[in-house]
Amino acid sequence: MDALDVARWQFGVTTVYHFLFVPLTIGLSMLVAILQTLWHRTGNERYLKLTKFYGKLFLINFAMGVVTGIVQEFQFGMNWSDYSRFVGDIFGAPLAIEALVAFFLESTFIGLWIFGWDRLPKRAHLASIWIAAIGTNLSAYFILAANSFMQNPVGYRINPDTGRAELTDFVAVLTNKVALITFPHTLAGSFLVAGSLVVTVGLWHLMRNRDSADTGAYRFATKFGSWVVLVSATLVVITGDIQGKIMTQVQPMKMAAAEGLYTTESPASFSVLTVGSLDGSRELFAIKIPYLLSYLGTGDPNGTVHGINDLQAQYASQYGAGSYTPIIPVTYWSFRFMIAFGLAAAAIALLVLWSQRKGRTPTSRWLLRAGLVMPVLPLLANSFGWIFTEMGRQPWIVFGEMLTRDGVSRSVSLTEVLTSFTAFTLIYATLAVIEFKLLVRYARAGVPDLTPDPAIDDSHDDAERPLAFAY
Repeated sequence: MDALDVARWQFGVTTVYHFLFVPLTIGLSMLVAILQTLWHRTGNERYLKLTKFYGKLFLINFAMGVVTGIVQEFQFGMNWSDYSRFVGDIFGAPLAIEALVAFFLESTFIGLWIFGWDRLPKRAHLASIWIAAIGTNLSAYFILAANSFMQNPVGYRINPDTGRAELTDFVAVLTNKVALITFPHTLAGSFLVAGSLVVTVGLWHLMRNRDSADTGAYRFATKFGSWVVLVSATLVVITGDIQGKIMTQVQPMKMAAAEGLYTTESPASFSVLTVGSLDGSRELFAIKIPYLLSYLGTGDPNGTVHGINDLQAQYASQYGAGSYTPIIPVTYWSFRFMIAFGLAAAAIALLVLWSQRKGRTPTSRWLLRAGLVMPVLPLLANSFGWIFTEMGRQPWIVFGEMLTRDGVSRSVSLTEVLTSFTAFTLIYATLAVIEFKLLVRYARAGVPDLTPDPAIDDSHDDAERPLAFAY
């Protein structure tokens, strides 16, 4: 084990952990904005209760996402300084805009939304949550544009004197075809996570408090969340199909690694399940769907999908001697886990809707148990999706331009990386416990009581009232 191995593990752990919060923040911000819009347009109090209820869960998650995201910036300079020098001119532009524009919108207007209840005009207050949600989504786009450069470098040139990649066309970076499809795919996955949380919390209260005065609110929440899950799952499939075809164009090795396809085939079958050797090079047993891989990769059921062996020979000739094959068992299983967990969440949402047909109230304990694990499923699907995306690119840190081993900091020792890795992992574990307890605590509390508190004196002018957190 050397510093490179630990640096890769640290980046993987902190990145996947951070992304546990990102999709929930992206999706829940929009869902809360929709709920508040329903209240604004109808005046129905149940929408206001749901807005404040899920808004509280959104704020908890948003705060945790900000904290865990800060570490990402430090990692580039700490463990990957050679990579930062090489690609800094490219990465700097979208990440700077993300911080100056998108994050500014998020932080500013979330603050207005938190403290603006009963202070701002209703329309202005509603606009604040929408602007914050838009900022959150814009933030995702700029970050994905930076990541897409690593998958498919565009809009740059290599300076022969400095050996650095220099930006020549910022519009090309922002309109990278990988970014244009990764963004809607990521958004759909985020709504899958957020919708699942809405279903879980609503279903738990609906089944545990059947005689509650807020039963109507919880019933709406479960139906609303279920439809969000089903629609977003459909969009995940559609955008994922397009993404697979683009991936085959720009990173054919990744598609071959997703299937563990060693020899070029036309047509190529997709294996639902394969049992083979530990390195994935030898197949012992497989269940396959004919023509599917060709369609996923090329859009043609009889299309040609290049195999690992042919691509390895091509890359060795093009880039020099060495292995250009990712870890096949990781890419193969992460790709399938991504699909399986996402479909499982959609199946539970369908069962939840079926259980409420014709005004019925769900009673099945098995459905409740399935509902409780439901938010974990799309989180796992998102995590495995990113593991596949990043591991499938290996051994490249910037595809075709820089190998991962060449991007690590040369001056950082194994002991130093181990120390930071251990510290960050322990901190993240502590934050995970805090996040889970806070979410469970406030989720179990249920929707808020909107009855005015008689202890609050509203006779004074609004300017004299202290600024207070709305929750």
